[in-house]
Amino acid sequence: MSTVDLTRGHGRRLVRTGARVAVGAGTTAALGLAWGLAEAEARVVRTHTLAVLPAGARPMRVLHLSDIHLLPRHRAKLAWLRGLVDLEPDLVVNTGDTISAAASVPLVLDALGPLLDMPGVFVPGSNDYYAPKPANPLRYLRGPSRMEAGRAELPHGELFGAFRAAGWADLTNRGAVLELGSEGGVPTRIAAAGTDDPHLGLDAWPGFPEEAAAPPGAAARPDDGVLRLGVTHAPYRRVLDAMTADGADLLLAGHTHGGQVCLPCFGAIVTNCDLPRSQASGVSTWTAAGRTVPLEVSAGLGSAPSAPVRFACRPEAVVLDLVPRV
Repeated sequence: MSTVDLTRGHGRRLVRTGARVAVGAGTTAALGLAWGLAEAEARVVRTHTLAVLPAGARPMRVLHLSDIHLLPRHRAKLAWLRGLVDLEPDLVVNTGDTISAAASVPLVLDALGPLLDMPGVFVPGSNDYYAPKPANPLRYLRGPSRMEAGRAELPHGELFGAFRAAGWADLTNRGAVLELGSEGGVPTRIAAAGTDDPHLGLDAWPGFPEEAAAPPGAAARPDDGVLRLGVTHAPYRRVLDAMTADGADLLLAGHTHGGQVCLPCFGAIVTNCDLPRSQASGVSTWTAAGRTVPLEVSAGLGSAPSAPVRFACRPEAVVLDLVPRV
């Protein structure tokens, strides 16, 4: 009696099915990569209105820039940056990671040129200090990244020196007092303070400048007429807590890239710090010492050089239209 091997046809079907699955997975991965590369170039300006100014102050516009991560080949990004002057901000806030290569310094200064003529403040990020190294992007899933050994130092002194020479206030573990909007109205006095990069453990909260208090004879207000602005690169809880407890009216940070890769109905996968994922970008609130204040975290304009993609998280510059508190 003859026998029939029924497993041969089944085995061939399994091989064909496996091949189709592999082709499908490869196609999906290729499409996802193409989408991520395209989205990394799809820059937007997001605008929020926040009622944080002292009563009687004129409305003012803040342009928040963060995580530009400029490389010399980013010609389209440079052109886009040049156009931001048309937003006519009253104050520019740069929360760090402006460059990712030594050759980027003169390029970014040229692109920011008109904005450097406006009042501004800045704090550094790790990629202003050190050049990036190739890394496995999946390591970010394990929690906040660590500084790799052997990273080349970047000419941050040249970058920060140019910012200071232009009149931007350096908030690296220090504070500064600014006065804006004095034409035709009550000026807004800003007590700004910031930290060095908490992601590198360099932060030392300085407190807000005491000299910002409204001088004698100033118009009567229900508060002291000062906007207290806390600025940092990486929004670690310890820094946000210290700023809020010290009387901040508004907190600004970057670093997270908004997660850089987000999932539908889930949001950011990671924040690369101890900030909750739900606050990876946009405007939310932060509570500490019995106070609750607005927190705005920029998703930034760049991406990690070792993973130049974004998914469901477009690069952004942020406009904050500040108005008086009701």
